[in-house]
Amino acid sequence: MDVSFFIEFAWVLWVALILIFIVIEAFTLDFTFLMLALGSVGGLVASLVAAPFWAQLIIAAALAILLIFALRPPLLRKLRRGEDPTPTNLDALSGMRGTVQKDFVDGAGHVKLSNGETWTARSVGGVALDEGHKVVVTAIEGATAVVEPEERIIL
Repeated sequence: MDVSFFIEFAWVLWVALILIFIVIEAFTLDFTFLMLALGSVGGLVASLVAAPFWAQLIIAAALAILLIFALRPPLLRKLRRGEDPTPTNLDALSGMRGTVQKDFVDGAGHVKLSNGETWTARSVGGVALDEGHKVVVTAIEGATAVVEPEERIIL
């Protein structure tokens, strides 16, 4: 087969790419592959007006890049506008208040958080904390809550 066969039937390549990108987009829902599919539509149109293959590639790539940077961000903002901004899982624990359950030994102990959960904890800087001391979670590292005395936190 010679190169002219591929040039003559380049539209088949563009249609295949469009279909592949749309299927991938259906699974990712990130708009990246949708923009690549729309860029491929530009390559398909260039193919149908008998542009050289190198021009088809440039048109498809330029259109895809333009769409990724110009159209994708506002589409993502619009899509995510209705999301619940409430932090969940570990993000929800940061800033949560708690009470020391047992005296901290070598900067480590247990705290009961305001949501009722008891966590293994370590204090920032190895500060000694006594039972009943009020603390605030500053981070979660693995299964350990990093806490700081409440009076050190400026609200």
